[in-house]
Amino acid sequence: MTQSPSRADGVTIACPVCRSPFIPSGRRVYCTAACKASAYRRRQGARSPEPLPLIRSRRSLSVYECGSCGARPVGEQYCEDCGTFMPRVGLGGPCPHCDEPVAVLDLRPKEVLPKAMY
Repeated sequence: MTQSPSRADGVTIACPVCRSPFIPSGRRVYCTAACKASAYRRRQGARSPEPLPLIRSRRSLSVYECGSCGARPVGEQYCEDCGTFMPRVGLGGPCPHCDEPVAVLDLRPKEVLPKAMY
């Protein structure tokens, strides 16, 4: 009958995952946090994680407006005509009717919006 070693200082035990010897402290069973995580995944029957959905960047959904020429592109922060960077108007996209860039804030009446937004 094999006995596990006592938890006295100076006695090493083998990590159940990687089999490397280490000096336990307290109730520690694994040599590193990586081995502890690996053992947990094995116990849980870990599947490969499902891929996260692709998230579009906020810039690609934003409408910008040039202060000099008034151009309003979607997703482009640099004005090609003036050679300057444009401030963001807000989230938006092309209008389904006329295909012109429209910000969501342009579609709502000012009475509905808080003062800080316009």
